[in-house]
Amino acid sequence: MTQTMPAQEQRVQPGRESEMHPAPIYDDPHYKSAGKLEGKVALITGGDSGIGRATTIAFAKEGAKLAIVYLEEDRDANETKECVEKYGSEILLLKGDIGDVDFAKKCVQDTFAHYGKLDILVNNAGEQHTAAEPEDIT
Repeated sequence: MTQTMPAQEQRVQPGRESEMHPAPIYDDPHYKSAGKLEGKVALITGGDSGIGRATTIAFAKEGAKLAIVYLEEDRDANETKECVEKYGSEILLLKGDIGDVDFAKKCVQDTFAHYGKLDILVNNAGEQHTAAEPEDIT
């Protein structure tokens, strides 16, 4: 049996997960955590949606305290925050353009200021822009 998903199209980059129908699955309620990240602090770029959100939630389940960087998708970031807090973890939301070097440095500084350390960095942020030919990609 083949499942067909409706076409997904958004005219902004990065897209907004809150506008996707059906919504992506980012949490496995059957996952049994083992506390593998207890006492650790992780900074995850693009942690508000997609792979970044799934990673953020998995890290929360394993006991990490989190800081996530997101561009401007407040609704997605707050939904991620609610899920993280549901699992008893703490999360710091950092809004801005991670492509800006000064902002990137500030994210690290803010994470240190909030938690007193940083153990894990996940560089996940990115955008996808389709091109007809590989040569068209800058």
